[in-house]
Amino acid sequence: MEMWYTEKHSENVGITMKVTETLFSGKSEFQQLDIVQTLEYGKMMLLDGLVMVTERDEFVYHDMIAHPALFTHPAPKNVLVIGGGDGGSIREIMKHPGVEQATLCEIDGLVIEKSIELLPSMACEIDGSNSRVKLHVDDGLAYIRDHQNEFDVILVDSTDPIGPAVGLFEEDFYRLVHGALKEDGIMVAQSESPFYHADIQKAMYGNLRNVFPIVEMYQAFIPTYPSGLWSFAFASKKYHPVTDFDQQRAANRGFHTRYYNEQLHLGAFMLPTFARENIA
Repeated sequence: MEMWYTEKHSENVGITMKVTETLFSGKSEFQQLDIVQTLEYGKMMLLDGLVMVTERDEFVYHDMIAHPALFTHPAPKNVLVIGGGDGGSIREIMKHPGVEQATLCEIDGLVIEKSIELLPSMACEIDGSNSRVKLHVDDGLAYIRDHQNEFDVILVDSTDPIGPAVGLFEEDFYRLVHGALKEDGIMVAQSESPFYHADIQKAMYGNLRNVFPIVEMYQAFIPTYPSGLWSFAFASKKYHPVTDFDQQRAANRGFHTRYYNEQLHLGAFMLPTFARENIA
């Protein structure tokens, strides 16, 4: 018997792929976690039935949530990831030798545990072997409330605004993030699909602009996310991701990236008209 996984992106459209094996299925106190083996995209993590990461295309998301901020800030030393229990964002942060400490604050310890066990290509830096990485199983809101004025960069690597992630899209949360950043800090958060989630984006970017003086959207192509066109919010106290970007520093980065590069950094902020209109 063939097994197929389908995620509905709207009432009338979705994505489907052939599954060969369920590697893990269980429920934490927060959400349903499943990790399955697919023929086309390798191992795939689902939270509450929605695709979070796949082995084949995770490099796009993790390159783009991490490197634009880390190459815009002139000297990021202390970085926080809220969510991101698969470890991919931490993996990319650790490629930056100037980063002295990266902290992962993930609310669901089961996601960390099963990522280390079943997704080692992503979780390679959160398995306890790297002294520059600290893990906290905690609510992100509570954590940053207790760690004000500490971080150069904060990455909000969250799920969609449902369940435990709802609060991570609200103005009160962004004010806490603003306080947890140093005076020249940068926040990046995934901000859904311009094609399907215009209402979410309008509210999210409005909330961000009430808090940060610099707020920009940038985009990436991620095949397994709704519409394939995904976006990220760049919110900064001081540095603009285009006019303050040191292209030469990114070009001389000294490590390999499969999606991000110094030209794409600039191009990612050049939005199609409909996406600009979503956040006008």
